[in-house]
Amino acid sequence: MKILIITGDLAYPLIKNVVKDSKEDIIVHVADTQVAAFLTPNQIIKEVKTNFSNQLDDIDMILVPGLIKKGTRQITKELGIPTFKGSTDGADLLMVINLLEKISLSEDKPADKLIEEEKRKEAFKFIENFENDEKNIEKLLKKPNNILIRNLPVGEDFPMRVLSEIANAPFLSKQELINKCQYFVDSGADMIDIGMAAGEDFSDKIPELINTLRPIVGDRPLSIDTLNPNEIKVAAENGIDFVLSLDLGNNSEVQEILKEKDIPAVLLPTNFSQGISPKTPLERVEAMHQLIKDTEGLRYVADLILDPVNSSSIVESIIACHEFHKTNPAPMFFGVGNVTELMDADSGGVNVLLAGIGMELGVSILFTPEESGKTRGSVYELAIASKMMFLAKHRKSIPKDLGINLVAFKDKHKRNDIISNNIDGIPKTRRDEPLKFVRDKAGSFKISVDYGTTVSKSKIIATHFKKNEPDLVIEGQSAKEIYEEIIKKDLVKRIEHAAYLGSELQKAEIAMVTGKDYVQDFDLFKNPDEFKN
Repeated sequence: MKILIITGDLAYPLIKNVVKDSKEDIIVHVADTQVAAFLTPNQIIKEVKTNFSNQLDDIDMILVPGLIKKGTRQITKELGIPTFKGSTDGADLLMVINLLEKISLSEDKPADKLIEEEKRKEAFKFIENFENDEKNIEKLLKKPNNILIRNLPVGEDFPMRVLSEIANAPFLSKQELINKCQYFVDSGADMIDIGMAAGEDFSDKIPELINTLRPIVGDRPLSIDTLNPNEIKVAAENGIDFVLSLDLGNNSEVQEILKEKDIPAVLLPTNFSQGISPKTPLERVEAMHQLIKDTEGLRYVADLILDPVNSSSIVESIIACHEFHKTNPAPMFFGVGNVTELMDADSGGVNVLLAGIGMELGVSILFTPEESGKTRGSVYELAIASKMMFLAKHRKSIPKDLGINLVAFKDKHKRNDIISNNIDGIPKTRRDEPLKFVRDKAGSFKISVDYGTTVSKSKIIATHFKKNEPDLVIEGQSAKEIYEEIIKKDLVKRIEHAAYLGSELQKAEIAMVTGKDYVQDFDLFKNPDEFKN
């Protein structure tokens, strides 16, 4: 196949080098432009007609820069040669060419984005098919390392299930409870937990808590997090699906009702009533085996207790899980929130790493609340991380290039086709002093973000003030939506005000997508240089 690749001066050396080993017959043509992304369909048509008029019948396909704004239909129609968008990064062009037999290129979408979409669809389709294979699930549930909690298969042979805790549930209003639960459901939680208050007895509130949450969770399991025997008994009588937790101190008081109603429970190798909490891996495993023996006949999930970094020891707790799993294939519980909530770092990378460790250990449930700003989004992150690890496990691969990922603030690849140092001889300038503030006679704006349960339910709000009185509210999900409406309604007159609004609206959009708190006129991110001294 003969492929004509159109590019610009700056990207040419990279493109030429990237495609030199291709098995296809490749022609790389440098169009009359420095930046390839600036090309238009009309320019490309003119370039091809001028330089390849005698070769058009020999060319099978034209690939144009993936970053050009318009589609390629006009080029295909005018030249009679199938023309498609290549990759956004020239470094990925060989990958695109090598996959030509497996993918259908697009006239509108860059090829690498198309490949990512196809990989993503394949990944989710694989998981969907697995989760819907009733015969296979029935077979897997007969194994000792898997159990059924309500209607949800849980165990080492299934994707790790994400259990999200509504912390301090008895203290929340009914609407707060509903909102928190809906947020977790929208974030991808497989199970919802009612977090009670340690040292308190709110048994009387439990029926209402369960009745309030049941319509929101739907068919998902609903659990309760308490060591209080009275609360466990009341929850069991009112249809709870799963109990967190039983230990060597409270099990004798509640195990019979749990067995009678066939409610599985998380087992802890502790005796909190006597202040006993084993530290070493051997102590944890021995205590767990004793509790399993004491509660024989109870369906359970083992929690060896994941410790925060540099508290008791996260390494010791991981070793305990590993040692336990050598002798007992039972489902295991991983309290990821114990680590993320007690570490001043963004949760995404921490969550995916812990999910990977959990997968290797044979963990079945990933447990977390979202009690601080730095862990907001943890349930979503763990839901994605669980899928990543399930795919990696089945493909027997590292968790890379799976079709889904948790790369949020950085990119998987460095851009290689942007060259900014070819500017010698061009005049340079920079601001010597700030512009003097002059109020825009058209009015001013107060910008804020309304964070919904998910990004798709969030919005940017721009309130227009005229003579210090609000007279219009503009809402949208992107900076562009709002600034176009501002321009259309002629609500900005000064160019510096327009530039300021564009900057603030883009910050608001970034905050909405990333979950950062947006405050007008303040930076979203800290300057990395602050941490150097």
